[in-house]
Amino acid sequence: MTRLLLSLMLCAVWLPQVQAQGLSLDSCRALALRNNKQLNVARLKQDVARYNRKVMRTKYLPKVDAVGGYEYFSKEISLLNSNQKTAFGSLGTTATGAVGGNITQMITGLVQQGVITPELAQQLGGVLNKLTPQLAEAGNKLGQAVNDAFRTDTKNIWSGAVMVRQPIFMGGAIVAANKMADIGEKMAASDLELRRQTTLYDIDQAYWLVVSLRQKEQLAQSYRDLVKKLSEDVKKMIREGVATKADGLKVDVKVNEADMQLTQVEDGLSLAKMMLCQLCGLPMDLEITLADENVQTLAPVITETYEAADTTYAARPEIQMLENAIELSRQSTRLIRAAALPHVALTGGYMVSNPNVFNGFERKFAGVWNVGVLVQVPVWNWFESSYKIRAAKTATSIAVMELSDVREKVNLQVAQSQFKLKESLKRFHMANENMKSAEENLRCANLGFKEGVMEVTDVMAAQTAWQMAQSQKIDAEVGVKLSQVNVKKALGILN
Repeated sequence: MTRLLLSLMLCAVWLPQVQAQGLSLDSCRALALRNNKQLNVARLKQDVARYNRKVMRTKYLPKVDAVGGYEYFSKEISLLNSNQKTAFGSLGTTATGAVGGNITQMITGLVQQGVITPELAQQLGGVLNKLTPQLAEAGNKLGQAVNDAFRTDTKNIWSGAVMVRQPIFMGGAIVAANKMADIGEKMAASDLELRRQTTLYDIDQAYWLVVSLRQKEQLAQSYRDLVKKLSEDVKKMIREGVATKADGLKVDVKVNEADMQLTQVEDGLSLAKMMLCQLCGLPMDLEITLADENVQTLAPVITETYEAADTTYAARPEIQMLENAIELSRQSTRLIRAAALPHVALTGGYMVSNPNVFNGFERKFAGVWNVGVLVQVPVWNWFESSYKIRAAKTATSIAVMELSDVREKVNLQVAQSQFKLKESLKRFHMANENMKSAEENLRCANLGFKEGVMEVTDVMAAQTAWQMAQSQKIDAEVGVKLSQVNVKKALGILN
C-alpha cells in the first residue's frame, strides 16, 4: 500500500512536468519501452522460457518420491482353506479317537492271547477313558494355535515407501529436451527484441506524425491568416470600387476552406497525440508538447551509411526466430527418435508396511531396501515412430524453406528502404527549392496585387501554391525521418 501511494505521488508530480517540459523522441521511446503491455508480456514469456530451461536441467538428476497409505479390506488374506482350518481345530478329537480305537483293539487282542487278564484290561480301559478327553482338549488347543499362527490379520494395512529413480539412458530424449528448452529461451529473447523494435518503430511513426500535423496546423493557421488578410484587402477595394463582389465571394470561399482545413488538422493532431500517449503508457487526455513540433525546419542529419551486411540476418529477430525454429524442429525429431530407443533407469527405495511379511505377518512396521535396473525396449508399434520421424523431418524442411523465403524478402525490404531513403532525400531538396520559388511567387503576386497589375485569383493561386509547397516541405522533412527509421528496422539496428 505504501509503495502504491508513493507511485501515485510520483506520477502526480511527474505528469505536470511532462506537460510543461515536453517530450523528446528519446523520452517517448523510454516511456513506451517501460509501459508497453505487449513488451511486458514478452518479458514475462522470457521468464517462463528461462524457468522451463531450469525445469529441463532437473531431468538429469535423480527423482525421489515418498508415498504412504491406508487400506481397509472386508476380508483378510488366508493361507489355510476352510477344511484345513476345521481339521486343525479338531486335531485333538480326531487324533484321540483314532488312537483310542487302536489301543482298545490292541488290549482286546492281548486278552484273547492270554497275555493279560480281563481285569487288567478293564483297568487299562478305565485309565484310557480318563485320559482321552484331556488329550483331545490339548490336541484341539494345539490345532487352534496352528490356525492362529497362520492368520494374517490383513484387513487394516498401513504402507509407505521412498522411491528413487535415476535415468541412465533415455535414448537422447533428455539431451534433446534440454536443447529445445535452450532454443525456447532464445526464441523468447528474439520475440522480445522483435516487439521492442516494433514498439520503437510505432513510436517513431506516431511521434513524427504528431510533429507533421503540428507543423501543418501552424501552416493552416498561416494560410488562413493570409486569405483573411487578402479578404480584408479585397473588401476595402470593393468599397473603393476597384474590385467586384465576385472577387470578394471568391476570397470568402477560400477563407471558409482554410477554416475547414484548420479544423481537420486540429482534429487529426488531437487523435495523433492520443495515439502517442497510448503507446507511451500515458493518459490519452494528457496535454503533451513534443520537443520537435515547433521546430521551423527539420533538417535531416544523416551521418550513417545504411548498407546491408552479413550481420543483417543476425540482427533481424525474425530471422533469428526462424533459425531457432529450424533447430527446434531438428531437436523435436531427435526427441521422437528417442522414444523408439531403449530406456534404462536405475531404481531404488525403501518400503515399509504394517502388518509386514518379513516375520510371519507381524503386526508392526517393518521395511526392506531394494535396488534395481529398469529397461524398456520398444518391440513393435506398426511403424508409428518411423512415420512420426518422417513428419518431423518434413516440418524441418518446411522451416528451412520459410527461412530462405524470409531472407529473400529481407533483402528486398532492405533494398526498398534504401531506395526510399534516397528518394526522400531527393524530395526534401526539391521541396526546399520549390518552397523558395513559391515564396518568391507569393511575394511577387502580393506586390503585383497592390500595384493593381494582378487579379485576386492570381494572389489566391500564389497562396495555394505556397501552402502546397510548404506542406510538401513538411512531408519531405518527416519522410526523411521515417525513411531512416524504415532502413534501421530493415537492417535490424533500430535502437
